[in-house]
This record gives sequence, C-alpha cells and structure tokens, in this order.
Amino acid sequence: MFLFIGLGNPGPRYALTRHNVGFLFVDELRRGGIRKSFNKKLYEAHLLEGEPKTYIAKPLTFMNLSGVAVRTMVKDFNFTPQDTIVIVYDDIWIPLGRIRIRENGSDGGHNGLKSIITELGSSNFPRIRIGVGPLPENQDMIDFVLGQFSNEEYSAASKSITLAAEAAKDIVTGDLRKTMSKYNGIQIE
Repeated sequence: MFLFIGLGNPGPRYALTRHNVGFLFVDELRRGGIRKSFNKKLYEAHLLEGEPKTYIAKPLTFMNLSGVAVRTMVKDFNFTPQDTIVIVYDDIWIPLGRIRIRENGSDGGHNGLKSIITELGSSNFPRIRIGVGPLPENQDMIDFVLGQFSNEEYSAASKSITLAAEAAKDIVTGDLRKTMSKYNGIQIE
C-alpha cells in the first residue's frame, strides 16, 4: 500500500503559495488519472484513492499540524512496515526547477515535516522535496514561503510538480532507489 501526502495550508489565501506545492502535487496526480474518489473528508484530510492500493491526501490541518492527520491515517489504514508513506513538500534549500527524493532524513527545518516526524515517532519514510528556493537574502523565510509565485516562477514550479508526479508513479511501480537516481539530477529550465 502507498500513501502520498502533499503538504500545504488549507484555504484560498494559501492556494498558490510556495508552501502549497504539496497540495499542487496532489492536484497534478488527480489530473493524471487517479480519480477513483476525491474530496472524501476523512482523517482531517481530503483523500483520493487509486489503484493499486494507492492513497493520496491533502491534510486539512495547517502545515505545522500535518502530523495529526498523517498519524490518524496511518493508524486507521493499519499501515505496516511493508507499506510506503511518501511526504511531498516545498523546500527552500532546493532551487526552483528541481526535485529531490530521499529515503528518509531529518525535518530540515520544515515545520510540517517536523510535525509528521513527531506524530509518527520516526523519520524513516521517503519524501519528495520540491524546490522553491533559494530564499532571497534578507527576506523573512515565513513571508517567502507564504508568498505567491511570480508568473515565471509558477511556470518552473508547475514543471517540477509534474516531474514529482511522474516520480511518484515510478515509486509505485518500481524501485525507490532507481527512482531517486532517475529524478534527482534533473533541472527544469
């Protein structure tokens, strides 16, 4: 079983901000054919169900409380160590136009990921990090990630999100390490 969780903040104010690329990732997967169900509001999340045994979710909690929704889904779906949970989120340390897939790791200063690690009691899960950086010099990080993309930035971010969705499909049908090798070096122009 696979559970992909795209992180973001609910509500129209945050819809096209850098911090919501995880939500945009879920929307991209939805457009790409995973349509069995949507807008099921379960587990404090919008939930999509696809095949084979693949779930995609947007937590309805704000970013800093993402772990609450994730913990509830993991518990109620009876996830086992053989199942795969993949978190998809923005990363200011990765340049716009790139994604980076990792098997596990720290929260890297990302509060949504920090919440998930705290609630699950583990950082041992894959993640797809979508670059929204770099953080401009002398700019507040919160203002930056909650800021809207320019048209040019949004174009690059959209291509990265599409790339992340392709990588997610490869994770489901293939091997995580091969997927990492395939996608981690790609730079969107």
